[in-house]
Amino acid sequence: MNRALRWREHLTLNTYWLGLNVASGSITPLILPYLVALFVPAEVKNTSLATIRVIGLAVAMLVQPMAGMLSDRSTHRWGRRRPYILAGTLLSLVSLVVVGASPLFVGSSLETIVRPIVSLGAAYLVLLVGIVLLQASTNIGQGALQGLIPDLVPEAQRGRSSGVKSVMELLPIFLVLVMGPLVDTGRVDIAVGIVMASFVVTMLITVVGVREVPIEASPGGSIGEPLARLVALTAIFVAVTRVAVWLVGAAARLLADSGADTAVQVGVIGLAGLLGMAGSIFLGVYLGAWVGIGRQAPQQRPFIWWVINRLLFLAAVGSIQGFAQYYLADVLHVPNAAGMTTLLLAVVAVFLLPSALGGGVLADRVGGRKRFVAYAGLIAAAGTLLLLLARSFPMVLVSGSIIGLGTGTFYATNWALGTDLAPRSEAGRYLGISNLAGAGAGIVGAGIGGPMADFFNGVRPGLGYLVVFAIYAFLFLLSAATITRIRLPAAG
Repeated sequence: MNRALRWREHLTLNTYWLGLNVASGSITPLILPYLVALFVPAEVKNTSLATIRVIGLAVAMLVQPMAGMLSDRSTHRWGRRRPYILAGTLLSLVSLVVVGASPLFVGSSLETIVRPIVSLGAAYLVLLVGIVLLQASTNIGQGALQGLIPDLVPEAQRGRSSGVKSVMELLPIFLVLVMGPLVDTGRVDIAVGIVMASFVVTMLITVVGVREVPIEASPGGSIGEPLARLVALTAIFVAVTRVAVWLVGAAARLLADSGADTAVQVGVIGLAGLLGMAGSIFLGVYLGAWVGIGRQAPQQRPFIWWVINRLLFLAAVGSIQGFAQYYLADVLHVPNAAGMTTLLLAVVAVFLLPSALGGGVLADRVGGRKRFVAYAGLIAAAGTLLLLLARSFPMVLVSGSIIGLGTGTFYATNWALGTDLAPRSEAGRYLGISNLAGAGAGIVGAGIGGPMADFFNGVRPGLGYLVVFAIYAFLFLLSAATITRIRLPAAG
């Protein structure tokens, strides 16, 4: 498509990102931590939260590239992407009903049936089922949605459109100012209802407002092999991260049994955690993407390095966000932690939104998307290091604002870089494979960080969050370093 798009078209094309991120921005930092803490003992809440996120994100890692690949091949008269967005939304509404209903099972008769079988409370199990279904359904829509920018936006405008996408991803931070007080007062049903309404409204704007030209014939070739590769990709990545979790846990148990002092435990287990996270990312993405892409992998090394870069950054920022509510409650002893988490996210957004939109436009005009991505990692690392020194909520706000500045720049310029690297004819499939970064971020950051936080919190209350936040600062730095491995395709 050679015609330049107007701002209205960029907005319509990206509006469904708003609905998706009202869901993720409400459920991941607010609703899910609140419900998990309600359903499980306090000493295992980080591990229990990580378990739900890891299982759900493993499903997302598999579903999103499948949906992207299937939409690449769709000959539907609405176009390739919009039918999947509609279907994903309808299934998401059902999934949210399950999530919202989970508190009804606390102390229910189902408890006596379920717990002896699976060693889980009935409410926790229902919540797990709801989150898994939600991850599957939202990623049906997202897998297709990711193909719209490479399908419809000229290359010279992709930074601008990616900036609009980033704004749509980040605007929900202001909406959750309403969500925090609702969650603090136990009105999860109303919070879930708001998420459902946002899905419906934003889906209608994108499905009705976007104009796709249907393809006349589905691309040739068997679909069986690519699907099998995606299953193998997911299995490899999850297996690698689970091995890392086991190794870090074994090191922690060994040191604890040896009677090592706290400083030694922090140093050794913290280093093991860093190596476990970084090693899972490098090895998991390399092997997983190699299997998922297939024979074209040797020619797609820049794309694979882009996924690694993206996963390093998102594993850090997503995990900081996910543990923020527990950090404010357990370390700073902030009352109404869910509400204060939303205030923190809103202040972060004040810095994040202009850097997201401005970074994308600036990268289009002056070039150098790689340079902006590197700057983003360095800025976010500086903000995280400041967070380690925070002893009051205002200091947390300052550090969060710096992280937001880096994250906004990253969201706009990194995604534009990825759309440049993904083959246009298979954009849905390749950008779906990039969900190794989106879903893998939680699998790595929370999957390893959650048990580590519980372990060190048992050694000294609040210590676990400081250890894992320090690891996330190093992941930001690694993300800035890996950008040098990405070679852009020659112009023309």
